[in-house]
Amino acid sequence: MQKNYSILFLLLVTLSCKRASAPPLPQINSLYKQVITPDDRKTITAEEAKTYHVNTTYQYEYRTGNPGHYEYNYDVKGINIKGDSVCGNINVQGKYGAGILIGDTIADVEINTEWVSYGKLKACDKNGNEYQLIVK
Repeated sequence: MQKNYSILFLLLVTLSCKRASAPPLPQINSLYKQVITPDDRKTITAEEAKTYHVNTTYQYEYRTGNPGHYEYNYDVKGINIKGDSVCGNINVQGKYGAGILIGDTIADVEINTEWVSYGKLKACDKNGNEYQLIVK
């Protein structure tokens, strides 16, 4: 009888023990690029503030990030397809970026940008309008 209780007790102890959950996996660098949005240029996060850097010999206003993963902020100017003058501010990481354009004849427009050559960018808004921009 006591043997049955011992077996039952061992069985209950074994079944009632929970396995410790595995520690969370470290974040894996994805093949997918982090997307920059126009709102990124409005605020600098606490993490970005740690790496905030200004260098007046270059065209960017400031940069944040670590080597190989910098995000740059630029003032830009240019024209739209109709020839209207626009200016604005963008953040760029690698070849792509996003920002806001302000024009004489248009309201503020959120844009996505792409480098086309040194100091020159192509931009497109949500309505498909294209802009040719240069860094100020």
